Amino acid sequence: MYTADISKTTRHFLDANFTVTDWDSLLPYFKNLADRNIDTQPELEQWLKDNSELEAAISEDACWRQIKMTCDIFDKSLEEAFNYFCNHIQPQVQAYADVLNKKLINSNAINSLDQQLYHTYIRGIKKNIEIFDEKNIAINSELAIAQQQYGAITGAMTVQFDGQEYTLQQAAKFLEHEDRAKREVAYIAINERRFLDKEKLDVLFDSLINKRKQLADNLNLPSYIDYRFKELGRFDYGVTACQQFHEGVKAHVIPLVDKIYADKKAALQVSTLKPWDIEAEPKGTKALQPFTNGKDLLQKSIACFEKLHPFFAACLTKMETMGHFDIESRKGKMPGGYNCPLAESGAPFIFMNAAGQMGDVTTMVHEGGHAVHSFLAHPLALTGFKEYPMEIAEVASMAMELFSMEHWEVFFDNKDDLRRAKLHQLERCITIFPWIATIDKFQFWIYNNPTHTVAERNAAWLNILNEFSSKELDFEGLEKFRANSWQRQLHLYEVPFYYIEYGIAQLGAIGMYQQYKQNPTAALDNYCKALSLGGTATLPQLYATAGISFDFSAEKIKSLMEFVYMEMEELKK
Repeated sequence: MYTADISKTTRHFLDANFTVTDWDSLLPYFKNLADRNIDTQPELEQWLKDNSELEAAISEDACWRQIKMTCDIFDKSLEEAFNYFCNHIQPQVQAYADVLNKKLINSNAINSLDQQLYHTYIRGIKKNIEIFDEKNIAINSELAIAQQQYGAITGAMTVQFDGQEYTLQQAAKFLEHEDRAKREVAYIAINERRFLDKEKLDVLFDSLINKRKQLADNLNLPSYIDYRFKELGRFDYGVTACQQFHEGVKAHVIPLVDKIYADKKAALQVSTLKPWDIEAEPKGTKALQPFTNGKDLLQKSIACFEKLHPFFAACLTKMETMGHFDIESRKGKMPGGYNCPLAESGAPFIFMNAAGQMGDVTTMVHEGGHAVHSFLAHPLALTGFKEYPMEIAEVASMAMELFSMEHWEVFFDNKDDLRRAKLHQLERCITIFPWIATIDKFQFWIYNNPTHTVAERNAAWLNILNEFSSKELDFEGLEKFRANSWQRQLHLYEVPFYYIEYGIAQLGAIGMYQQYKQNPTAALDNYCKALSLGGTATLPQLYATAGISFDFSAEKIKSLMEFVYMEMEELKK
């Protein structure tokens, strides 16, 4: 039913060999669309297809510029190519896109379209018109460039450890070392290196806040929160629901985190649990080594996906043949990981920073879930149909983490190692929530108080961080690092307010895993059906198709967390 045998979308409107070079090369296509008559249904439907084709070409060009830049921060020509797009192409595209959006909404034939299929698409177009302002075009271009500076700054960070130079991602593997003293040295080295650029990152963040505030001011909105919620298309929930999520985490997740950390402290036989102990195993227990290098990680991931669903494996194999992976951590590469959908090619690109840790397996299958989503949505008729909400996109990735766990024997031939890996994954399903709530609540404080000082920001961060911290963790003597620990979260810099999606989606993913435990075939079928809809349905409808409910109330959080904790207890028997 599903196939990874996709090819680049055939062009009918653009010249087959057309590539985006400058605005002048694009302008004739935009003029054609702006001048065309769309008063009948056939005219409008063809116009939508042609507009979609143009959007896909521009989107893929922009994506490749960003991909290449993140893969090599030292090649300034790649950064210049990205900046050229942001400064000289994207602003012109945004202005013309508003013209085309208004043309669509004012078309006499718009009501002849399939209202069910086009509902979310047209809703999104109306939202884009609502938040468009010519004064914001230049600001958005400045933000696109400035936000990438975070990756340039952090990607250049390295530490010396045992006489060798490591990226921070590579050095993090020592936090799993059985020698506690070695873990502490690694933790201090990583955080001292981050602290060296604290002021630089503070200055950058201040500039981002000011620019984001201006976006809202230009539209006479109360705050950037209002602007960003509209921009993100949060039609199905608002600020109050986010606040309820924070309270639900505090009430029903933190007590479980306390239990997990108390058990960790007992297992390690330490009097106090320090932050460098969280990923550790008792002395004499070696850190998990699920793969040897990037190639091994990819091949084992394909084998794991093959056992789960052959289509999932075919997606990764297709990407491998196209060279759509950059997996291993190295100097001169931006931090983090992502799956970048490519609107014309169909097969996305996965970028990550594997350094030999168990967390790298989680990242690989997580991004693999995003990749499968890209493949499933690619056949949809319009580029706009493929632009699905992040709250379902992260269900695709996080559910894949849990689904794939049932076949992690591919990574571990030792049964005890496999059990430990599964426990690590389930533990993370619980312990990730307080950090998500912390980051989300912190962002509300930031943009409700946009003229704050650095000192006020650090104080607010510590108050919120302490609110969601486990009483079992001891941070004495680490206050310097703790005050600026928010700077390690790239989303604050690059994609503001995009973080609670992980919490909402994790709940959805756990719901999918409950289904899988009861009926694997039905769960995977629901998963594929929901992802195949792309963005053509509302979030509640997408979740319902997946067989789960769009619900992140305190009661739902409590129920799902208890399920995960029971699964952990079963593994310990």
